[in-house]
Amino acid sequence: MKPGAAKARGDNRRMLTFELFATEGLARRGRLTLNHGVVETPVFMPVGTYGTVKGVLPRSLEEMSAQIILGNTFHLWMRPGLDVLRAFGGLHRFEGWPRPMLTDSGGFQVWSLGGEDGKGRKISEEGVRFASPVNGDKLFLTPEISMQIQTVLNSDIAMQFDECTPYQTAGHLTTEAEARASMELSQRWARRSRDEFQRLGNPNALFGIVQGGMFEGLREESLQALVELDLPGYAVGGVSVGEPKEEMLRIMAHTPHRLPAHKPRYLMGVGTPEDLVEGVACGVDLFDCVMPTRNARNGHLFTRFGDLKIRNARFKADERPVDETCGCHACVGSAGTNSGGGGSGGFSRAYLHHLDRCGEMLGPMLASIHNLHYYVNLMREVRAALDGGRFEAWRAQFRADRARGV
Repeated sequence: MKPGAAKARGDNRRMLTFELFATEGLARRGRLTLNHGVVETPVFMPVGTYGTVKGVLPRSLEEMSAQIILGNTFHLWMRPGLDVLRAFGGLHRFEGWPRPMLTDSGGFQVWSLGGEDGKGRKISEEGVRFASPVNGDKLFLTPEISMQIQTVLNSDIAMQFDECTPYQTAGHLTTEAEARASMELSQRWARRSRDEFQRLGNPNALFGIVQGGMFEGLREESLQALVELDLPGYAVGGVSVGEPKEEMLRIMAHTPHRLPAHKPRYLMGVGTPEDLVEGVACGVDLFDCVMPTRNARNGHLFTRFGDLKIRNARFKADERPVDETCGCHACVGSAGTNSGGGGSGGFSRAYLHHLDRCGEMLGPMLASIHNLHYYVNLMREVRAALDGGRFEAWRAQFRADRARGV
């Protein structure tokens, strides 16, 4: 289907344009125009928690055609702090990334700092009190403070402050009543986030976050309340927080396509290559996940033909590149060809196995470049398939290739 260019524009305090070019089933092909550039969707966003995508130069991200990356509001508030970031005019200049950027609100980090029993934080209507993980200082984070931090960061997309509803706490599964209370608190915080964002005159875009735990009815209530705020975009939060995979997939299938069709949809913190492709099929436009870099640091690499554990002894003398179909620096080097022998022709599995065994920092760096390139290129292939009206055929081939094994 070719629906033409449907646009959603915020007012002059929300610099975002979303154009929808094609659909196939629920899958969508679009384009985001933001203050720092254009983002073709569907898109994967590498995660840069502390103002850097771990072990990867901004130049390497640009070379792999990464379009937009994430920064972490909570951790950047802790270090280097707002005075430093304000002096640099925001996060882009500070970390040397000229392209679009999204920052989370800090809500997920506050949730994760609560510990298994949730006692590491105190949540009230006003906000959340907790101890700094850096020096133990007592801190207070509210929707207003989150918006103030993100305004200093000058991210192209800011996220509302929300409470990330846990799947379980200390072995206790979150009940529907508990999920409702959490979701309704996030609703009220969404309104406060919007009001403060507008008061500050932030020239970027603010996204709301759908919560509601594993309860579809609550998800729909959350969604409707957020739509009434008429925000430039919306995210599905509170997934990949310890629930079984089938529960995550159920919510992923339920919620995204119910969000406004003329605005971008973001699935937070997900996931494997298969998760991304299924998310696209469910109507998601933007994804992020730490998995490519975190797994890379543990010798786990993603390829077109399945996952590869580089620490396995069978790769000790393997002269092949990680993925013979991959165009990343780890696989093809600067010459753009697979030689398997290193240098300008890329690096072998044997060499990456050696680096990992020796604890050399180049090992996780190359693995991170490869994994991120794989994810970025995966979304490029998805966009091409949607452009050509052949997404379902591509999806079937993707599944077959991944099942083949390395």
